[in-house]
Amino acid sequence: MKLEIFTKNEHKELHNVIISNIRDLINNKNLEPGDKLPSERMLSERFEVSRSNVREAIQKLEFYGILKSKPQSGTFVADIGQVAMNGMMDDILGLEDPDFKSLVETRILLELKTVRLAAKRRTDDDLKSMELALDAFKEKVLNNEDAVQEDLLFHLAIAQACGNSTINRMMLIITPEIINNFEKYHVCDKNQSEKRLKEHQDIFDAIKEQNTQKAKQMMKNHFVELYKYCYNI
Repeated sequence: MKLEIFTKNEHKELHNVIISNIRDLINNKNLEPGDKLPSERMLSERFEVSRSNVREAIQKLEFYGILKSKPQSGTFVADIGQVAMNGMMDDILGLEDPDFKSLVETRILLELKTVRLAAKRRTDDDLKSMELALDAFKEKVLNNEDAVQEDLLFHLAIAQACGNSTINRMMLIITPEIINNFEKYHVCDKNQSEKRLKEHQDIFDAIKEQNTQKAKQMMKNHFVELYKYCYNI
């Protein structure tokens, strides 16, 4: 088996080629909403790429609602018109990799909505998950250790509690890139860890009380430094 090794840009370009080929296949075969695509194996042979790369391209198109996969059945064209589908495909192919500021800005917008939903919908199990993440963050902070991952795990626990699978998925998508770049861009001063710990506790308490407005305000307080970073305040 040939081992494929690509740079990040080459990986993206390959996926774009596969997406273009899938678009052409749908158009040339006049596939209608609900029609089934060839199997991953057949597509990989047709496009002369690995099945894993075909799968990743399909998953990307699923995320944007262009394709739908059904377990044990296959992949199908979603219920959108051909003109809309082609326009969406063009938009997807034109997307640039987000810069770090864009990721942080997206995170702020998402989390202000997420924390209100979490305060409204959280369950006892959600509170336990948040508390475990909060305790892990606290332990790292008190030991004067790097706690970036624990910080973001707490926020992911809030996303899980919001009860919206799309928001949760978007948080999971942007979080690894944020973790990788936190230190590079010096977004948060390590000396502020104890302050962030108190802010986490305030957010948790508001969610526990199911006070949606307080939860949003506590999250805004927590994001003051990120606001400064994104908007040059």
